[in-house]
Amino acid sequence: MIHPRHASLDPLKGATPAARQSRFRGVIGLGVALLLAGLLLLLLGAGVGSTGFDSVLNARHDAVAWQILWDIRLPRTLGAWVAGALLGLAGAVAQGLFRNPLADPYLLGSASGAALGVAIALALFGGSTLATQWLVRLGLTGAAFLGAVLGVALTLLLAKGVQQTLRLLLAGVIVGVVLGAARDLITIAEPDVLQAMQGFMLGSTGFVGWPACGVMAAMLLVALGVSAALGRVLDGLALGEATALSLGLPLGAVRVVLVAVLALATGAAVAQTGLIAFVGLASPHLVRSLVKTTHARLVVLSAFMGGLLLMAADVLARWIIAPQELPVGVLTAVLGGSYLLWLMHRRRRPGGGL
Repeated sequence: MIHPRHASLDPLKGATPAARQSRFRGVIGLGVALLLAGLLLLLLGAGVGSTGFDSVLNARHDAVAWQILWDIRLPRTLGAWVAGALLGLAGAVAQGLFRNPLADPYLLGSASGAALGVAIALALFGGSTLATQWLVRLGLTGAAFLGAVLGVALTLLLAKGVQQTLRLLLAGVIVGVVLGAARDLITIAEPDVLQAMQGFMLGSTGFVGWPACGVMAAMLLVALGVSAALGRVLDGLALGEATALSLGLPLGAVRVVLVAVLALATGAAVAQTGLIAFVGLASPHLVRSLVKTTHARLVVLSAFMGGLLLMAADVLARWIIAPQELPVGVLTAVLGGSYLLWLMHRRRRPGGGL
């Protein structure tokens, strides 16, 4: 048994140099493959819509076709990638922070808080979550983000900080239930809000524009930089809190930063696209099934994987019943649930560990 003082934060410490180099090449190869696949889907997404590829072919000579391509399809497709990347990164951080492979970005009450914020905004000011006026969209987006921050703040208040992981997890569940009940009360008191909330609750990338892409991209860069820099702490937490403390890791301060990153990434994505299920949960699982690496690289690869998953779901949602489209959140729930069922079935085999 290895004494905690001699434990390593590197999960690849025992590997031979050749094995480490091979795994490093695997990480680089996976990252490049995910980015290339995302680029191909971006090009494909530019041609999927009610007018098909005609808008792409006529964009140079037709002002309307160019507007459809530049103002609607490209920001929507790119926005789906950025939102998925935020959720994938948040999922990897949540699973590392809580040391639970079933943790997802919505555990701290951010999703319920965002939904409550949108419901309050709709009840007070009217409008629709599908409104195209920039002022209405800005108000709903701001309400969703503030609601997500409120949900996380209430969770931290109830948990009395971030020191106890289990207490934080339970507090997030309680806050999610209470805020969800408050949202339901608002929809009962204002029946018109229920119909307007459907777009947000089902998840949609249909009204993501260039400003939203810019905001989410800025949040993604910040979250990526911070979480990757704290990857060694997540590696230490994977060994257990006692071991991490014996290694001299400042768990208290780092937990605060990681929770802030989790809230920031989740709130930014939810505020722009609504509630989209399973992307944050499935992305780290898919990366771990392909490569074994440290958390610093895992969060980056999970972001790339999340972006690819949501972009693919967005393109499929537009293509399956074109010229109409499915809510992207429904599609990710169906595909993500199917994947988790398959994963559970595979692990139930002898020696599977479930």
